[in-house]
Amino acid sequence: MTCPSASGSPAPEALISPSLDLAQSHPVLKAFVCGSLSGTCSTLLFQPLDLVKTRLQTLQPAVNGSRLGMVALFLKVVRTESPRGLWKGAAPSFIRCVPGVGLYFSTLYSMKQHFLGIRPPTAMESVMLGVTSRAVAGVCILPITVVKTRYESEKYSYSSVFGALRNIYRTEGSRGLFSGLSATLLRDAPFSGIYLMFYTQGKRILPQERDPLISPLVNFGCGVVAGILASMATQPADVIKTHMQLSPERYRWLGQAITLIFKDSGVLGFFRGGVPRALRRTLMAAMAWTVYEQLMFKMGLKS
Repeated sequence: MTCPSASGSPAPEALISPSLDLAQSHPVLKAFVCGSLSGTCSTLLFQPLDLVKTRLQTLQPAVNGSRLGMVALFLKVVRTESPRGLWKGAAPSFIRCVPGVGLYFSTLYSMKQHFLGIRPPTAMESVMLGVTSRAVAGVCILPITVVKTRYESEKYSYSSVFGALRNIYRTEGSRGLFSGLSATLLRDAPFSGIYLMFYTQGKRILPQERDPLISPLVNFGCGVVAGILASMATQPADVIKTHMQLSPERYRWLGQAITLIFKDSGVLGFFRGGVPRALRRTLMAAMAWTVYEQLMFKMGLKS
């Protein structure tokens, strides 16, 4: 699978089936396709970081009270499960992220066109656009998110994504498929709002007239800074979400999950897995936005 590069990017038509005449498609559909392609690249590259993050968040302390660090856990997965083990959960990640990122970007594009037109958003408008777009995408793909989280942990063994969905629905009902909804929204919606605010405002501060070859690097740099700040702000919600989706019988609602995590691990428990998550979310969001904006530019659309 080839990701579009910062320069010399293949035309989007080369990445999409010729049967789909994208040039004649609705702009919102173009935004969806561009977002899905960017989600494909970023998911493939950064899935190992997501797996390590999930394992760290659910890892129990050893007899002496110590825990494996990120690098030690990474090496343990490679040693015990082979390098391919780092991509465990990649199938539900693709099923979740590819349409999910496409849905996020197409919703964002549609809202910007409807409410703002060609005017750039203010800081508060960026927050609201990011929050709303991510909430829509998050609710639609939450069942796949639940399966992805369970795939990445060592607690569940499913033969396929759709088999997992059937199993969860049969044993836990629709509640199981949407477990962790509140925590997921508390994590993803603020992340996207904060990210979009820092990303758009950062780009506005920098000179607008730039060399086309430099523009992707500037976009990526702004994305990295925005991703770090947004990840730090939403890390506790990610820990809560992981526990609610892996053990819904124990963590039944948001307040109960917060109380139990604090009782078991203290304040630091809410920041477990923060480093791999910050790396993944930051790099994934920065790459997704960079590729998305480049593809939209190739199609003659303003992102």
